[in-house]
Amino acid sequence: MNISYRHLRAFIEVAHSTTFAEAAAKLFLTQPALSSSIKKMEAELGGRLFKRNTRNVSLTPEGEALLPNALRLSRDWDNTFSDIQNLFAMAKGQLTIAAMPSFAESHLPSLLREFHHKAPNINLRVVDVVMEQVVQEIRNGRAEIGFTFEPEHKEGLEFESLFTDHFVVVASVEQAAKFNNMASWQQCLNFPLVMMNRGSAVRKWTEAELLLHGEPNIVAETGQLATLGKLIKSGLGISIMPSICQQQMEALGLMALPFSDSSSGTLPCDKEPCDRGPSDQAPLCKRVGLLRNERRGLSVSAQTLWQLTTERYTSKKDVC
Repeated sequence: MNISYRHLRAFIEVAHSTTFAEAAAKLFLTQPALSSSIKKMEAELGGRLFKRNTRNVSLTPEGEALLPNALRLSRDWDNTFSDIQNLFAMAKGQLTIAAMPSFAESHLPSLLREFHHKAPNINLRVVDVVMEQVVQEIRNGRAEIGFTFEPEHKEGLEFESLFTDHFVVVASVEQAAKFNNMASWQQCLNFPLVMMNRGSAVRKWTEAELLLHGEPNIVAETGQLATLGKLIKSGLGISIMPSICQQQMEALGLMALPFSDSSSGTLPCDKEPCDRGPSDQAPLCKRVGLLRNERRGLSVSAQTLWQLTTERYTSKKDVC
């Protein structure tokens, strides 16, 4: 059926007018053009929608039956395109992002504050989950942007590095005193270790590094960073974790110790600080960055957050 939005609007205006001339004036059309539109619509539907005489025009019973549906379709059409315009203008909408808890706590608040200043009408939904789930949220399209360590398998994903994180030893004050302010992998083997669960990438990376130097004594594992901190604080053991977690650990009264060959904390650069030999003092380091599904386009609001984030960290890359 070849009935357009233009035909629908013409029908509604004539239905709300007393004459074709009045309706034509409202639509900024000539009367013959309006009459032609109505006749084409009637031909498509198979019958007359209006009763016409020299003085006025009125709806037939079929026209009266059509009018409420025509009004609903017109409102739906207008609302649909208004909503899309609002999305493009960031006047409304929702942006879902996924972030590792460590990034969500330390870096994300200031980023989202700045984004909210630019797009105050966008509702933000933050999914704070472990790295592996961040990747899944992006792959499955449940989140548009992820903040995570660089995945080992990036097929179908786009990763943009923001900074490089140097892992640190986290210990209670009493345990930290035995390190003389610097750590080595060999020293870590002299302490009981509490670690993230075996399925996590952080556990995989740290355990693999420890095994290069000996046999680690892992006495407990957990899936929550906060629980890990409480276990360390209790004196159960030490842990090795990204320095992006340092703020959260220090809030618990714990100490973060760099490895002897480590630069301090996170490095906001795209160079290659992770290219290192098997030194006992060399830090473990991994890139942290933005993640998106390269098969899906970003919404305007997601593009804005992506650009805002990359510009902020790009401005720091000359400090390496």
